Amino acid sequence: MQYRTLGRSGLKISALTMGTFSFGGAGDFAMVAKQGVKDARRLVDVCIEGGINVFDTSNMYSLGRSEEILGEVLEGKRDEVLISSKARMRIGDGPNDEGVSRYHLIRECERSLKRLRTDRIDIYFMHEWDGLTPLEEMLAALDTLTKHGKIRYIGCSNYSGWHIMKALAVSDSKNYPRFVTQQIHYTLEAREAEYELLPISVDQGLGIMVWSPLAAGLLSGAFGRDRAPASSRQAAGWSEPPIRDKERLWNIVDTLTEIADSRGISAAQVALAWTLTRPSVASLVVGGLNEQHFKDNIAAVSLELSGEELERLNQVSRVPYIYPYWHQHNFAKERFSDGDWALHASYEDLGKQ
Repeated sequence: MQYRTLGRSGLKISALTMGTFSFGGAGDFAMVAKQGVKDARRLVDVCIEGGINVFDTSNMYSLGRSEEILGEVLEGKRDEVLISSKARMRIGDGPNDEGVSRYHLIRECERSLKRLRTDRIDIYFMHEWDGLTPLEEMLAALDTLTKHGKIRYIGCSNYSGWHIMKALAVSDSKNYPRFVTQQIHYTLEAREAEYELLPISVDQGLGIMVWSPLAAGLLSGAFGRDRAPASSRQAAGWSEPPIRDKERLWNIVDTLTEIADSRGISAAQVALAWTLTRPSVASLVVGGLNEQHFKDNIAAVSLELSGEELERLNQVSRVPYIYPYWHQHNFAKERFSDGDWALHASYEDLGKQ
């Protein structure tokens, strides 16, 4: 297992994080899995044996049941691992049962701590943007939780570029804790994060944690133009991530499968290995229905793709060179920063646009 520094913090996290999205299986989460304590304990043990030291959950996964199961199976092992959890999403019918108000964040953090059977959450994510709550209020609440020792580091998830920069500016001006990480959806199929979120991470020192790095299994090799598992979450009605160009998706899957077959490994390993090469990526949050899924994912950490393989994957998957980036490519590349190159390096083969 590799251990990578999370952004500009001093925290070392494993290149893979165990996602517990499938623990509990209440409501819509039953489309993914319904793992109870027995199954969860077995899978957590496999991950710990494989060197994974981060376990990711949320207060809204199965309405808290995921946290409860994770807390139970980590008893006696808590000091060996890190826990990340989240707040923001709606978890009830009341007017204050969503958002990042001081009221909601402090209440939900304390509830999560009880469910997790712990006295601290190591990485606490704002699960989604809240445009109604002032950032000063959100960050002041996180400052309080940090000073009380209930959380160690903070991060955001599913923010746009200007949301992140605005929050960092408030943190810097008010001397509040700063995001050290963002958890985003980023795969060979979904590379839109390269326009703003990767450059911001490089420039501002945010370590990226990637959720659903196999695009809900679509990049695992189990799916293709003429095949889809009948037991998949998509077959049950799951709609994330949205696929806007299916032909492009299957072209990516074809390339993944060709590289995987030439090496005698799984397409999932190739997809994960590519993502681990990307700028500022610290860890991939992976799920699994059985032990073999996790063992296969763990093997991807030691996979080194060749320059030719990386270029094939880049060519088949890169997103359009939209404005203002093509203009910058034409006239500004001699003065690019490392943050700029997080996007533009994928287009170096292009002439003037």
